[in-house]
Amino acid sequence: MKRIIFETEHDVFRESVVHFVDSQILPFHEQWSEAGKVDKAMFRAAGAQGLLGMAIPERFGGGGVDDFRYNAVIDEVVTGSGAASSGVCITLHNDVCIPYFLAYASEEQQDRWFPGLVTGELMTAIAMTEPGTGSDLAAIATTAVLDGDCYILNGSKTFITSGVNADLVIIVARTGPDPHGGLTLVVVEDGMEGFEKGRNLDKMGMHAQDTAEMFFSDVRVPVANRLGSEGMGFMQLIGNLPQERLSIAVGAVAAAEAALDLTIAYAKERSAFGRPIGRFQHNRFVLAELKTEVDIGRVFVDRLLAEHVAGTLTIEQAAEAKWWTTEMLKRVVDAGVQMHGGYGYMMEYPIAHAYLDARVQTIYGGTTEIMKEIIGRGMGL
Repeated sequence: MKRIIFETEHDVFRESVVHFVDSQILPFHEQWSEAGKVDKAMFRAAGAQGLLGMAIPERFGGGGVDDFRYNAVIDEVVTGSGAASSGVCITLHNDVCIPYFLAYASEEQQDRWFPGLVTGELMTAIAMTEPGTGSDLAAIATTAVLDGDCYILNGSKTFITSGVNADLVIIVARTGPDPHGGLTLVVVEDGMEGFEKGRNLDKMGMHAQDTAEMFFSDVRVPVANRLGSEGMGFMQLIGNLPQERLSIAVGAVAAAEAALDLTIAYAKERSAFGRPIGRFQHNRFVLAELKTEVDIGRVFVDRLLAEHVAGTLTIEQAAEAKWWTTEMLKRVVDAGVQMHGGYGYMMEYPIAHAYLDARVQTIYGGTTEIMKEIIGRGMGL
């Protein structure tokens, strides 16, 4: 099916991304998976190739192009390569973290941080989730109490993507009692006194992606590190979450396409009872159903990409894409493992890695259940 969302410049950009992934990520993916984190030199190399901060103004070294389709190209190539956990630091940086800096950084903050965000000298993360709260932002307990020209930060966060490697971490902290109006975004810099990164969490999949606990004990964060106005954190998060969820949906469809390709190839080469297993009617029907679902997901996500570029993507649309594509990905990888038989359970087969990496997709960025709640409320229910 011919895609119409991308233009010639995006296709040229895709070629450079493919080259980068083939040369700078895939040869080291297994090594980084064993280490539990990527080498930050790769992140800086991504910056040198122009893969970071495409929307940051040119005067800071960025691309100066506010077009999420470039982000989507990176998301698709990285995820479709089978090495998503090695490249998620790039997509998190571009799709999730940088938009907060672009929208809310002061001129002084722009001068201080934007060049490093583009070169890769500054890797970012965002810390919302706490041991006692996940999707319920109103229950955030980490506090930031104003003391002169600093906030005194206390509390903890968990499940923070890129948390081990990150140089700048956007912290969602409570500065007031109001469940929503009392949240503020402050940027904690690696090395600040009282800021400790806990262990790199041992996950069932996404092994090259570092995921950390964080602890804050009387961390003095300058008011100059606050993003936007005090008390506006909830609205800032709500404003950016649709792009984050669209980003996840883009990756989910690309991962489903890659897993389906693996399974089709295996069904053509693996024989049973004297013929390729793909020629058995049941298997053909399963693959036909999956192909249809993947194509439906692709068309829907491409349409929402167009809506986002036009500035008309809604919270509900992003939630629809996020839950449906990630649940579809689970169906595709599960069927892929089943069709591989015993080999699908062996870690030397890519489908096994795809299965493990896919499981978190329906959880992070907002669970499937939360997405349905958002859609339901949008319908007035």
